[in-house]
Amino acid sequence: MKVEAARAPWLGSGPGGWIVKFQVAIRASQGARSYQEDAAAVWQPPDHDASAGDPTCVLAILADGMGGHAGGAIASDAVCASFEAQFIEQQGSPRHRLKSALSAANGAITALVAAQPQLRGMGSTLIGVAFHDDHVSWISVGDSPLYLYRRGEMARLNEDHSMAPVLDKLVAAGRLTPEEAEDDPRRHMLRSAVVGEDLELVDVSQTPWALQGGDVVVLASDGIHSIADVEIARVIAAYRKDGPEATAEALIAAVRDAGVPHQDNTTVVVVTAGD
Repeated sequence: MKVEAARAPWLGSGPGGWIVKFQVAIRASQGARSYQEDAAAVWQPPDHDASAGDPTCVLAILADGMGGHAGGAIASDAVCASFEAQFIEQQGSPRHRLKSALSAANGAITALVAAQPQLRGMGSTLIGVAFHDDHVSWISVGDSPLYLYRRGEMARLNEDHSMAPVLDKLVAAGRLTPEEAEDDPRRHMLRSAVVGEDLELVDVSQTPWALQGGDVVVLASDGIHSIADVEIARVIAAYRKDGPEATAEALIAAVRDAGVPHQDNTTVVVVTAGD
């Protein structure tokens, strides 16, 4: 597992003139698994100058591997590393760089499977988030959620590429009961993942999302779903003033305290925006 924790504040200036101070923390738990398939990383440009050509202050990446003890860990590490390297190498808008980085990550899985056929079937979800000036842009594949907490309210920013939204639509159409949808064995099946083949579903922000002072952005693997969204928001509200490290630790503790049997790996990347 690749986890690079960031503790120092990173500064950027938005077009509106306010100074954004980003702080980041990563925390992970293996849960009830005997292995860890999550990977996460954070990057910032060296000697960042907000007036330079590259406005990116923070790049946050989270990948949740699949494919068993070896394959899942290899996939998530490869996706994280190749995504970061390609993003750094590319020029242009954050959206362009995120799309190029995803293509490189997918290509890395293709190359690994070609070199080691026994790894066929491995893959990973992916969230890549670029914090630039006072905005955020993202790209994601899979079911790992990206949350924005603002002034007591929380919303998921990215799409869920599991079967859960499909089943929920069937409930809304009266074709399934809520209980049937919740208990459906297909609920957590992925409709899209980074597996080295054509990507069926990709969620990419069409325009940068404006941030406000006090915002908290959370990238998480799907182990976070052991607690409800309302509990995630409660934890963020209770700990955000203590900083991202306290918030990240509290989220992992809340998942652990839920005591879910067969708890999946859980990783969170918490990014706070302040002035």
